Amino acid sequence: MKSTNLSLIVGAAALAAVTGFAALTVPGEGGATEAKAATRLPVERSSLLCPEPGLSDLADTTYTSFTPAGKSGGEAGVAELKSSTAAKDEAKKGKEKSKGKGKAADPDKPVLALKAPGKPATAEVSGSDAPALVGTATGRLAPGWTAQQTTTVEAGESRGVLGVGCTAPDTDFWFPAASTAKSREDYVNLTNPDDTAAVADIELYGPDGTLKSDVGEGITVPAGSGVRVLISTLTSKAAEDVTVHVTTRTGRVGAVVRTADSRTGSDWLTASAAPAGTLVLPGIPADATSVRLVAFAPGEDDADLKVKLLGKTGAISPAGHEDLHVKSRMTAGVDLKDLTRGEAGSLQLTPAQDGRATPVVAALRVVRGKGDKQEVGYIPATGPVGAQATAADNRAKGSVLSLTAPGAAGTVKVTASAGSKGGTPVSKTYKVAAGTTLAVTPPVPAGLKGTYALTVETQSGGPVHAARTLTLPQDGIPMFTVQTLPDDGGTVEVPSAEQDLSVLDD
Repeated sequence: MKSTNLSLIVGAAALAAVTGFAALTVPGEGGATEAKAATRLPVERSSLLCPEPGLSDLADTTYTSFTPAGKSGGEAGVAELKSSTAAKDEAKKGKEKSKGKGKAADPDKPVLALKAPGKPATAEVSGSDAPALVGTATGRLAPGWTAQQTTTVEAGESRGVLGVGCTAPDTDFWFPAASTAKSREDYVNLTNPDDTAAVADIELYGPDGTLKSDVGEGITVPAGSGVRVLISTLTSKAAEDVTVHVTTRTGRVGAVVRTADSRTGSDWLTASAAPAGTLVLPGIPADATSVRLVAFAPGEDDADLKVKLLGKTGAISPAGHEDLHVKSRMTAGVDLKDLTRGEAGSLQLTPAQDGRATPVVAALRVVRGKGDKQEVGYIPATGPVGAQATAADNRAKGSVLSLTAPGAAGTVKVTASAGSKGGTPVSKTYKVAAGTTLAVTPPVPAGLKGTYALTVETQSGGPVHAARTLTLPQDGIPMFTVQTLPDDGGTVEVPSAEQDLSVLDD
């Protein structure tokens, strides 16, 4: 066999190992090798990691697992969220001690298992002992699989609704809008899904540049386990705005930041979209009383940005904050006072000069309410919904879906799934005008019982960015959380290839 034929086979086999979808076919007698156009196929395996809530004995946590229907006709597969290895070991010790004293939960049993696409599955855990979860979905449950962790804490400094979409493992994460201020208690949560230990580094950048620390280097995250790091212990300097950069030397992790403020409560801060010259931060609530933009330029060049609010009728520049200068490797923060003026919107950051697009990362710190009735939430920069994006754990009341088209007008279809305990799916199509944000009460399944998922699919036009706000008020506090909806990666582009496998003479 000629070396070119061997190379093609090896390359296709390597692609199959990564995606599970590289195809090698044998053509007819002619023996011709023909490359076909790439196609998009459903993924066969997905991984998600849910951080350890670790908050309060008053915490109630709901896990929701969901895969959209109709995207794959493959094998049935499984979709399970299981306790981390360390949590299972602790549970086994407790079970051993409890022998003869009553029935203890099986630590090897999944916390949550999804049975079929199209209908959410839920599980609830109370108290501060809820573990980090490691999850895998295969077969027809893998494409678009999503999991939501929603924790409610009614009192104390950790009070609030803390929502996070469980994250896929990776090696590089950026978190603008963290803080080492005295009023804040922010933790970086790292979860390792693999059978070998991962080693991570945490870098901090404040308004004046790097916040030097030796203890943020070489953090070991044991196999199948989670680690929490209080970022204020990594530096002696207090700063209101800090950008956290998490990378791994070996292995991969899921990373998310849990913030807590003595005045405005708690929520999760998920990673910003990868550094880019143009960013979109969708879903600012209409009744926001404070919006703070935090941005960071990780490269060697300063960034000069135009700031625009994409509202109901079009784009405007916030008075006095039309531009933002971000110095290289220094965190910039600015209060955008009276930004929404009672109208929901999204923020767009673009290069101030054409042809000078300096990559940046960004996030918004959003506060609703006043006085001692305030609640905080975070909106990181995010990519468009693409082919499909999903937000799980929606209730009969309290959900708002924000759709923004930063460029050309776009049309999306929004599907409300069946309820976790009953209900019939419904769909509705929305057209989003160019340069605007459309905030809607999403469709609710007919006869809903339990919770449901929202799936957004691009139908036509330009890219649409989306975010879901879930509001669960408590004692006059507008407790809420915002989850952005980037493309769920349910399909992967795979080159097709045909190769003659017959032995060829040199």
